[in-house]
Amino acid sequence: MQRRDWLVGGVGAAAALVGAGWAWRRQAAPTPPATPVAADGEDLSALWAASFTRPDGGELKMAGLRGQPLLINFWATWCAPCVKEMPDLDRFQQDFAKQGWQVVGLAIDGPTPVREFLQKVKISFPIGLAGFEGTDLGRALGNKQGGLPFTVVIGRTGKPLWRKLGGSHYDELAAKAAEWAS
Repeated sequence: MQRRDWLVGGVGAAAALVGAGWAWRRQAAPTPPATPVAADGEDLSALWAASFTRPDGGELKMAGLRGQPLLINFWATWCAPCVKEMPDLDRFQQDFAKQGWQVVGLAIDGPTPVREFLQKVKISFPIGLAGFEGTDLGRALGNKQGGLPFTVVIGRTGKPLWRKLGGSHYDELAAKAAEWAS
């Protein structure tokens, strides 16, 4: 009986190690690099057709933003890198609005946590309540992994210029905006 106990215990320990290794590897996977340019003819009809309730009760219609450079950020209140990048996104909006830029935040979250977050963190760009279904739009825009934060930049002509899965910072965004302006 003692030998059987050792065998069962050994198999259980091996299974636990395999599971822990798999979970660690998934979590430790490097963030994919930013994607510079989209394919020609990419269909963005889902983006321009989208409309979101705003936390204040208004409506955010993406079609109304067509024709100006857009930085669209998919985020959530429970996502630490998302929360960390919010002040940089807001600074970008404030500094680059005069050049026609518009930052839009699409919250992959519920209305109550978003409203509570926005009471604590003041931002100057519009937020749309995309809910968990917003991940479908993110995937349509190139976020194949469905991770957060995810940022996509759409140029004045309506073509995607850049995508990034993972946190962004002001200096990176400002440098990219200068690059896209030239």
